[in-house]
Amino acid sequence: MRINRLPFLLSLLVLLFQKSVAQTPKHTFALGDQQFLLDGKPLQMISGEMHCERIPREYWRDRIKKAKAMGLNTIGTYVFWNSHEETPGKYTFSGNNDIAEFVRIAKEEGMWVVMRPSPYACAEWEFGGYPWWLLKDSTVKVRSKDERFISAYRNYIKELSKQLVPYLVTNGGNILMVQFENEYGSYSDDKSYLELNRKIFADAGFNGVLFTCDGETQMPKGYLPGYLPAVNGLEDTAMVKTLINKYHGGKGPYYIAEWYPGWFDSWGKPHAKTGIDDAAKKLDDILSAGISINMYMFHGGTTRDFMNGANMSKTEAYAPQTSSYDYDAPLDEAGNPTAKYLKFREVIAKHLPKGTTLPPVPKAAETISIDQIKLTQYAGLYNNLPLPVENKTPLCFEDLNQAYGFVLYRSKLKKGDEGLLKLKELRDYAVVFVNHKQVGVLDRRLKLDSIQIGKVTADADLDIWVENNGRINYGLYLTDNRQGITQSVTLNSKPLFNWKMYRFPFKDLNGLKFVTASITVAGPACYKGSFTLAHVADTYLDMRSFGKGFVFLNGHNLGKYWQIGPQQTIYVPAGWLKAGKNEVVVFDQLKGNHQSLSAINHSILDQLSGSN
Repeated sequence: MRINRLPFLLSLLVLLFQKSVAQTPKHTFALGDQQFLLDGKPLQMISGEMHCERIPREYWRDRIKKAKAMGLNTIGTYVFWNSHEETPGKYTFSGNNDIAEFVRIAKEEGMWVVMRPSPYACAEWEFGGYPWWLLKDSTVKVRSKDERFISAYRNYIKELSKQLVPYLVTNGGNILMVQFENEYGSYSDDKSYLELNRKIFADAGFNGVLFTCDGETQMPKGYLPGYLPAVNGLEDTAMVKTLINKYHGGKGPYYIAEWYPGWFDSWGKPHAKTGIDDAAKKLDDILSAGISINMYMFHGGTTRDFMNGANMSKTEAYAPQTSSYDYDAPLDEAGNPTAKYLKFREVIAKHLPKGTTLPPVPKAAETISIDQIKLTQYAGLYNNLPLPVENKTPLCFEDLNQAYGFVLYRSKLKKGDEGLLKLKELRDYAVVFVNHKQVGVLDRRLKLDSIQIGKVTADADLDIWVENNGRINYGLYLTDNRQGITQSVTLNSKPLFNWKMYRFPFKDLNGLKFVTASITVAGPACYKGSFTLAHVADTYLDMRSFGKGFVFLNGHNLGKYWQIGPQQTIYVPAGWLKAGKNEVVVFDQLKGNHQSLSAINHSILDQLSGSN
């Protein structure tokens, strides 16, 4: 007799699924009148911010373990849209972008997560996390109800939800709540736009607790009635409660979404340092008041590639941020516990449930020095020019379909030309050459957009090497963020025409032709060397003898350096070094003829130089 086995197999699958679900601990998370409620019991979140994109994937678990050892029970984290959708419609959630794996590791280590996937992050990150390609159409307005922006935003959140919704606490995961807009009050006050944000998240399946966060004075514009308004940067506990009560129906819970135990660095400005004892006292006060907290940052890490942002306001000049995101945080750039870490651990221990034993304090990572890495090959950019784009007027990066890096703008000067060369709305940094000889530097940071050109004795190439130094990540100028030469170039107020534009995005170094460095190198160039290690450990490239550029090591873009400081070293994680042969490439746009490079066993993040 023939038996239909299909019903039996379906029943078996259902039983197996129910068993797997039953093995996943189910929790509830809700907003109480004064506190957060986990499974109906008060939960004080003691959280620290980390971003998986700023930490090599090899070290995610290590950094989370160190958070737990300091006494934290929660990780706060942004998600950067431009990391996950570099090209419209092509999404990347692997490697250092594997946000779901980051959350899984946190769960395995017994840590909760506050997820902050608002498409606008700020975070001293390029364009505040928005993809550069949103600027290709100059009429599209980001962070608005412009349907072209909203359509891209909605598609991204739908894709992101596939990664994160399974890990919501409502689905048995460890993500307690989700932030759907970030510091909106610093930008505008359209409640219908905030409601649209909320709906996009809800429609994508983010069905748990949703919240916003703003600074104290910005909250009236940035909160959405009916949803928890968290506060950033406010430390007075009575004011925190009064403010949240005011905008949340007379009740809590009370959450400082960004408490700053440190601060970020900008090129050319002093290294940020905060007092340990004062910060510890404020932390103690906040925890004693029963307020939940997310320290921004617990561990900053490094902003690698070209992902640093910049600040600018009506009163503050353009200020790009350093690649080091050490932040004077409890865990330093290389993931080592600091004196601040130890002090905070003492404070937090006082507020943990009785009988709680913290894991031992982690040891600092081993470091090494590497002397005199010989740079034996070079690739001058003048010898590696790609095919140009030609246009009567200069085109900005976005019109050239380029996100980051450099563009060489070339026009012709006639015999006898001289006078004031001016770039209108330079974004952001330029080195000017006449017939391959450097004649000066222009710098948006210093509002330096013009230079005197001496009399040209014969027809000559005018070359302007322009760098995207980081799109603005905060404030009203988000919508005015196109890069390169964005308007015009004039000589004595007369426009220069007929431009050739050579693109150097430096996503990788493929295609560059290196030769033995036996002759004088003219202009911007890459310098290559190799070294052999018997044993790997953390180290720091010493860039003090170089000018301005970036470094690739074993295929990884480690980030930028600039002689003006305060950052003078580049952190190299041990996990990106090899026992055996290693390859390093340094790009320098200001200085030439480099013969060697060294690495030291400590960072230098606090040395300024007067030169630009």
